[in-house]
Amino acid sequence: MILNDKIPGYLLGKYQLIGTVTFAVLFAVVFLNIYIPFSDTAWFGLGDSIMFAHTVIFIAGSILMLILSRILMYRSKKIMQLTYLTYTLWCAIEIISICGFYTGLTFDMPLGSNETRWEIFTRALLYGAIALGIPYIIAGMYFAIIDKNNTIRLMNYENVVTDEPVKPDMQMHKITLFDNSGALKLSLNPDSLYYIESDDNYIKVWYTDSKGELKQYMLRCRLKTVEESFKGSGLVRCNRKYIVNIHKVAMLRKESEGYVLDLSNETIPPLPVTKTYVDTVLSYFTDVQPLMDPID
Repeated sequence: MILNDKIPGYLLGKYQLIGTVTFAVLFAVVFLNIYIPFSDTAWFGLGDSIMFAHTVIFIAGSILMLILSRILMYRSKKIMQLTYLTYTLWCAIEIISICGFYTGLTFDMPLGSNETRWEIFTRALLYGAIALGIPYIIAGMYFAIIDKNNTIRLMNYENVVTDEPVKPDMQMHKITLFDNSGALKLSLNPDSLYYIESDDNYIKVWYTDSKGELKQYMLRCRLKTVEESFKGSGLVRCNRKYIVNIHKVAMLRKESEGYVLDLSNETIPPLPVTKTYVDTVLSYFTDVQPLMDPID
């Protein structure tokens, strides 16, 4: 069930949480200015000193509650797994807490209304769900779209400015890595790339620089995105955690626990091939580009 699935990491990133709170506050301010003229219990105002003081207290208190809640959410991801259900409940508790805060301030104010505390709370809950629920949903959709953008792409070599001479037998492509804002972060030849390693919501790209030294570059991206972006290329998924450049494989070995890939760089430990990806890897050796015969 999707409610019990772990929520994607882009919802729990530091900048994503800051963006969600900022957008929610701005949306709520606009919504409240539209809502005030039609409400009997809305007391927000800047003219009367008492109303102004209560307005400042409510706005400052609500923002502080949201900030503290999101800080706690950010830190809690290290000690617990947040699912879609727990994330939804967390957001609901934020809304309920702020509506309760509003109800407490409203009930003690002389507004000339005969509404009970419960009636004030239920009305506040309705408008609070709109004022905060909608920006939460919009922010989540926005970050999902951003995360879906290809952060790793295969570009034509001609489109990349470089002083590196093009080899006659080189594929006319560059592997380019972008961050979620679309900014180019790294561009390298496929011949320099060894493998890509998953690290939670990030990936580590292992490659050699111009001096032949093994380097790593970390980028926020899912391994699934890489797999889909380079389908049909020399980058092959061999493990839940690894995508390997098949052209950098020096040996395919069969051990008691399964197949293992030895790369041409001796400093890189062997990469295991799990059962899920055995057929894909073996087919590449035997059918697509036979580098060597698998050892049984």
